[in-house]
Amino acid sequence: MEKRNTTSDFILLGLFKHTGPHLFLFMVVLTMAIASLMGNALMLLLIYWDPQLHIPMYFLLSQLSLMDVMLVATIVPKMAADYLTGKKSISPAGCGLQIFVSLTLGGGESFLLAAMSYDRYVAVCHPLRYPVLMSQQLCLRMTLGSWFLGAADGLMQAAATLSFPFCGTHEIDHFFCEAPMLVRLACADTSVFENVMYVCCVLMLLVPFSLILTSYSFIITAVLQMRSREACKKAFVTCSSHLAVVGLFYGAAIFTYMRPKSYRSAKLAKVVSAFYTIFTPVLNPLIYSLRNSEVKGALKKVAGLGNV
Repeated sequence: MEKRNTTSDFILLGLFKHTGPHLFLFMVVLTMAIASLMGNALMLLLIYWDPQLHIPMYFLLSQLSLMDVMLVATIVPKMAADYLTGKKSISPAGCGLQIFVSLTLGGGESFLLAAMSYDRYVAVCHPLRYPVLMSQQLCLRMTLGSWFLGAADGLMQAAATLSFPFCGTHEIDHFFCEAPMLVRLACADTSVFENVMYVCCVLMLLVPFSLILTSYSFIITAVLQMRSREACKKAFVTCSSHLAVVGLFYGAAIFTYMRPKSYRSAKLAKVVSAFYTIFTPVLNPLIYSLRNSEVKGALKKVAGLGNV
């Protein structure tokens, strides 16, 4: 029989069981996580190394890659160590850190995607005024604002979640500490906090999402009025890459944090969480690199194929 947890530590039940098929899935997920780290690290290197990529669009993209690297590095090593060693405990401090970092990066990425949509709006609708409307100073302010708003949300929710008393079992049916799953273990009335958390998540997701929709409504109108097919194609390629990332991020985030409590399933929550913490960070650099000639050009320079 499994021993009951007699300490204040929590037990992460994990994503996989110790069976043949689950071992294969674990190896697939681990491979994807390593690919995510390498792909996003390469994007950071290319943007830093190539002077042609030193513009607001790619600076914002570098922040997106940095957030993805931090998210994978915060969650996957612990998940892998728990699975391989069988030691699944995590301290309250470690649990709080995972909640803080994941919410900081999730909230920050939400606002960062809104900033990226504004950058595309200015580039497509006001190309001649781009250096003025999208200055480096404004770009830096939007980036810092995204990090700050995400950190404020993460700190508030992590502190509030860990303030509840936890009695009985400390088992979390997840592969990392996530606020909605941890609150279920509290032996106190959490209804007020859950309602506040729900409203907070709605605002953190829908406010940036509404800004993205507004930006792209103007972009689509401008693209439809373009007479040059080449200009129209270029605008479509750059904007479709961003829209693909927006769809992946907001689809998973809205499903995780904006569903009513009665519709939440632990197994489904783990699958969706794995999607946006592991699978989406793999796709982001692929989406931007495969559909972006400037990034592909920088990659050829690094590989020494620039003159081939």
